[in-house]
Amino acid sequence: MEKANFVDYIRVFCRSGKGGAGSAHLARTKYNPKAGPDGGDGGRGGHIILRGNAQLWTLLHLRYHKNILAENGQNGDKNKCSGREGNDIIIEVPLGTIARDEETGELEVEILEDGQEEIWLRGGRGGLGNHNFATPTNQAPEYAQPGELGIEGWKLLELKVLADIGLVGFPNAGKSTLLSTISAAKPKIANYPFTTLTPQLGMVPYRDERSFCVADLPGIIEGAAEGKGLGHRFLRHIERNAALLFLIPADSDDHAKEYDVLMNELEKYNPELLHKSRILAISKSDMLDDELKEEIAKTLPQDVPHIFISSAANQGITELKDMLWEALVADEQ
Repeated sequence: MEKANFVDYIRVFCRSGKGGAGSAHLARTKYNPKAGPDGGDGGRGGHIILRGNAQLWTLLHLRYHKNILAENGQNGDKNKCSGREGNDIIIEVPLGTIARDEETGELEVEILEDGQEEIWLRGGRGGLGNHNFATPTNQAPEYAQPGELGIEGWKLLELKVLADIGLVGFPNAGKSTLLSTISAAKPKIANYPFTTLTPQLGMVPYRDERSFCVADLPGIIEGAAEGKGLGHRFLRHIERNAALLFLIPADSDDHAKEYDVLMNELEKYNPELLHKSRILAISKSDMLDDELKEEIAKTLPQDVPHIFISSAANQGITELKDMLWEALVADEQ
């Protein structure tokens, strides 16, 4: 996913259609000049609908649609003819998209399945024509209902990638290298921080033709929960992952401290993230001997399973896949 093509946050102005007004027409025929009320109902205004599309992975196609305006319903007419309903607008979005109101921050729609359709903004109801208000004591009402206004306002569309496992670590921890080793994904790999600027997904083959999805997410830094670095743009994607794989390089000055910083940033952003299954992997471990591994293992948190791996030397990769699969199975139970 190239940076220019991956868009996971869109701000748009939306307005659903206004309902058509009911008609207050009174019928007059050649042989019956007082035939009575025959005003038809107004048509419903167009809805704005979100539809999930598994073939999409970005909100890029909405970048230049800053105004999404649904069609108004048409007014009712004589002879009890109802007005035509306004055409709905259907917006196709990738799975994992959520829609919020900008002013209140309220979650309005969440799209998780292919083909799922949710009415985001309802069109206004059409007004009733005057024939609906005729009674024995008021046989010729000269009034009808106006149509309801549509809903309008600035809205936010956010994409949170759907993956089973999320890779969490500081920049240059080896996340992209690991993803390219265990899957067919080809993320950009380079020896400088923030090589990965957008989420990268890879399908990891497992035993008995099973598989699971891993997301390489942009590196976290201290203060990310306050928006530093890639901040919230990175952290929002973690919310979808079933389990988290923390990567800390073997040449780190303090492995336990790095883990604590990562956990602290997740907790400040969303305390519920701490309830996810976690695995700690020490990457680039081909530079360590057994004695150093034992010393590092003593400093690691005891409540989190850990493993020493090397993507370059293909060490511990099979064992890591087993641990990840067990975490996913445990999460489903």
